[in-house]
Amino acid sequence: MDTQAQIKEIVESNPVVLFMKGNAQFPQCGFSGRAIQILQACGVDKPHTVNVLEDQDIREGIKAYANWPTIPQLYVNGEFIGGSDIMTEMYQSGELQQLLKA
Repeated sequence: MDTQAQIKEIVESNPVVLFMKGNAQFPQCGFSGRAIQILQACGVDKPHTVNVLEDQDIREGIKAYANWPTIPQLYVNGEFIGGSDIMTEMYQSGELQQLLKA
């Protein structure tokens, strides 16, 4: 399976997916840590996380998949939401909580 197909499979088969550096228990960058904290604050206990540091193909492929240059990247119900800055803005406005409840 090629990388884009692999990413599509992950995104479409999990309701909440976070491509990040590290994992939920041990984020390996501040932005990934903030993303996990926001998801937890929204009541998402166990998001599906993908550690991009473990797979260079995924790390580069996810940037092309969403046409988004940075990591972390959040997907909800197969839809690209954004990185940690967008997650922060959406959380502060209440929009992310509504999206994750639906």
